[in-house]
Amino acid sequence: MTGFLAGLLVAVLPLLAAGFWLGRRTARPESLGGLGTPVEHATFETLHTASLAAPPLRAGLTEETARRSARRLRTLLGTDALCLTDHDNLLVWDGVGDHHRTEIMERLAGPLESGRGEAFRLHCEAPDCPVRWAVVAPLTVDDRVHGTLVACAPRESAVLVRAAGEVARWVSVQLELADLDRSRTRLIEAEIRALRAQISPHFIFNSLAVIASFVRTDPERARELLLEFADFTRYSFRRHGDFTTLADELHAIDHYLALVRARFGDRLTVTLQIAPEVLPVTLPFLCLQPLVENAVKHGLEGKTGTCHIQITAQDEGAEALVVIEDDGTGMDPGLLRRILAGETSPSGGIGLSNVDDRLRQVYGDDHGLVIETAPGAGMKITARLPKYQPGVHPAARLSPE
Repeated sequence: MTGFLAGLLVAVLPLLAAGFWLGRRTARPESLGGLGTPVEHATFETLHTASLAAPPLRAGLTEETARRSARRLRTLLGTDALCLTDHDNLLVWDGVGDHHRTEIMERLAGPLESGRGEAFRLHCEAPDCPVRWAVVAPLTVDDRVHGTLVACAPRESAVLVRAAGEVARWVSVQLELADLDRSRTRLIEAEIRALRAQISPHFIFNSLAVIASFVRTDPERARELLLEFADFTRYSFRRHGDFTTLADELHAIDHYLALVRARFGDRLTVTLQIAPEVLPVTLPFLCLQPLVENAVKHGLEGKTGTCHIQITAQDEGAEALVVIEDDGTGMDPGLLRRILAGETSPSGGIGLSNVDDRLRQVYGDDHGLVIETAPGAGMKITARLPKYQPGVHPAARLSPE
């Protein structure tokens, strides 16, 4: 999908550049200032103008995004007026002749229904009004018409019809990318909900049982564990923000491990080596805690004696290197590959595949989990987290309730 969109942009921009140059050459010749040939100069200006119009449209088609992009779109076409509409409303009018609003909205039923462009003469009694013709180009996403782009000019022009159609296609691409962004956000939110649903009922039951066991023998310890449980569940079930900081994630892990230690006592030991400079690094919410829970599960279940878990976070220049290692029962590498591929999901496996998928979605395939394991050899999980990634920002800290 993204390759198709990129190809479409490459195909459309030269046409926009040519139309932009012709319009500017006809309307207002100006010095090129040593930027090269007229076509090269027009291409540069077109790309620059398009880059300024794109960010608002990536948020979808609303009154606010239409208002912020309309001036740039009108510059691309070089027209006297331009408006953007959805199915029911005129979202913005940029330029002269806005008294034609009602007439234009009455003529949009056909293009909105058919998805085909149309040009028509405007009726105007104002002798000084330069707007006499309108060109309507539908805005479509996935073969559905979301609205229209209407360019207004003094006279009928085949060049304007073609240029308006190309600009409308470019706007449609931005709206489709916005739709993909929303789908990606919904997918991430769904995966976080799935991960929350995996917080083991057995863990909750066992934690409450451990707390209850201390109520009479050690009330102060019971109170401390109850606060740890409350803080852990508050963090895990918060309802805003796809991202958090490494410091906050480690803080939640500390609450989780306090409850696990209360249950298993001396059977579990944990070592943390955290470089202070990586604590502000942003990462997907609930990204490391499932890995630690996996280490606890495979380190203690099916094994007698003690389990040691080591958590390290190191500064690696542009990245933070996080490693979670246990000396537990390990796993067959073939089974692990099937878990990560989604072919099987034994208890605890969904957490690994969920985290791996989310890291790849946010940072790219080069940043999936690296897992080293074998039966009886424990497990070592490595995650490389870029210190900066566009669009990755932590949510505001939760205040105590």
